[in-house]
Amino acid sequence: MLALVQRVGEASVRVGGELIGEIGQGLLVFVCAERGDTDDDAARLLQRVLRLRCFGDEAGRMNRSVQDVGGGLLVVSQFTLAADTSSGNRPGFSLAAAPDEARRLYELFVAGARAAHPRVATGVFGADMKVALVNDGPVTLWLRTGASTSGSGTSSDDARGCTGASAPPP
Repeated sequence: MLALVQRVGEASVRVGGELIGEIGQGLLVFVCAERGDTDDDAARLLQRVLRLRCFGDEAGRMNRSVQDVGGGLLVVSQFTLAADTSSGNRPGFSLAAAPDEARRLYELFVAGARAAHPRVATGVFGADMKVALVNDGPVTLWLRTGASTSGSGTSSDDARGCTGASAPPP
């Protein structure tokens, strides 16, 4: 599974003009299931998000997790994270999990987040969402567990950190 994590001062998601979820300080987490991802991948990704030390300590070093700072989580499904942009001008999405399986893994991720963390808001799976955020830093990080984008089905754990502009994992 893939997650694009942004440290935010605040974030919200609207569907059809209606506010669906919002948080103050915390993490905006875009989640994507890829073909071959499992329940274990969802659980491992959630633990990595919750333990990700991307908030400053007293010295200003990224040494605290969202749990350490009492921040919120806004979890939004985003299948386009699985886009293959290696050739041509149109992204391909063959690496993304089938919609029913992607929904199941997303909902498993959200249920786990709600069980483990007191402040969790979400978007609506499959909806046309409008996401607003104030990126703090900016800090934007990629996390991956499970299937690789090569489609080989091999398991990998990967983390890529980007400050400012984000680039998809290789």
